[in-house]
Amino acid sequence: MLNRRTFLQGLSLPAVASVLPTVLAETKNIEIIKKIIPSSGEAIPVVGMGSSRTFDHLNEPAMHGQLLEVLEIFFKMGGSLIDSSPMYGSAEALLGKLLAQLKNKPKVFAASKVWTYGKEAGIKAVATTEQRMGTKQMDLMQVHNLRDWKIHLQTLHEMKQRGQIRYVGITTSSERQYEEFEQVMSTGKLDFIQLNYSLGERKAEQRLLPLAMDKGIAVIVNRPFQRGQLFGKVKGQNLPQFVTEFGCYSWAQYFLKYIVSHPAVTAVIPATTKTGHMIDNMLAQTGKLAAPDNRQEMETFFSKL
Repeated sequence: MLNRRTFLQGLSLPAVASVLPTVLAETKNIEIIKKIIPSSGEAIPVVGMGSSRTFDHLNEPAMHGQLLEVLEIFFKMGGSLIDSSPMYGSAEALLGKLLAQLKNKPKVFAASKVWTYGKEAGIKAVATTEQRMGTKQMDLMQVHNLRDWKIHLQTLHEMKQRGQIRYVGITTSSERQYEEFEQVMSTGKLDFIQLNYSLGERKAEQRLLPLAMDKGIAVIVNRPFQRGQLFGKVKGQNLPQFVTEFGCYSWAQYFLKYIVSHPAVTAVIPATTKTGHMIDNMLAQTGKLAAPDNRQEMETFFSKL
């Protein structure tokens, strides 16, 4: 049997998907890193799955088999949080279609967003999302990019009180919204926020992440690879040896482990259509979190590239 370090190092190879049976066998008994949602005490795995640009393929049947396999790997390797939005084209509908096809019905932490204007439109949007994703109760509904947030947050809190949804949140992926985002965090009771944060986009560290910790708000991180730009920066570079100390064996794991090791971050949601990339992403929630001094070393190393 392969030891864990040798096995995970081997998974950095391009042919990673070809060893899927071995992956699942070797990771079956490995403990998954989870973090607590402050408002409830519920624990969720730190690596979730985004669907922006990756699941907008409802009218492309040729993609369905590949994406179904991506979902199967996600759940077999301990995933639960799936994040979507009406903004992502047909992603919600395709997710619902493929989730219904999974043989072993997984436990899904279903998250999506309200991306519209007006109270009635918001209520209808939640119902449409539930229908598309095939769930009777969304785990998390978020106001997408703060659109009409004063109206929608009130509606979502009412839905939560009635048991129609479990958690309420807001999202952004733009630093231009950070000032308003901070105001909403300070004045409104939120279970979750979602924002962009990575080694290439660290502005959230200044005020938003500390505020989330102070307010007891869970944090989901989007754009963990800065839409692929981070991989361009490290192309041809070897991983520093020190990251193997906490179970990090690829650049994808480097970027994801850096994020989820921040004390304010609850989960990260990388998106992919490739099985090999999904395996690599999911392995970021094994091993250990990077300690504060490790994170500082990661920052210093990356800044010199």
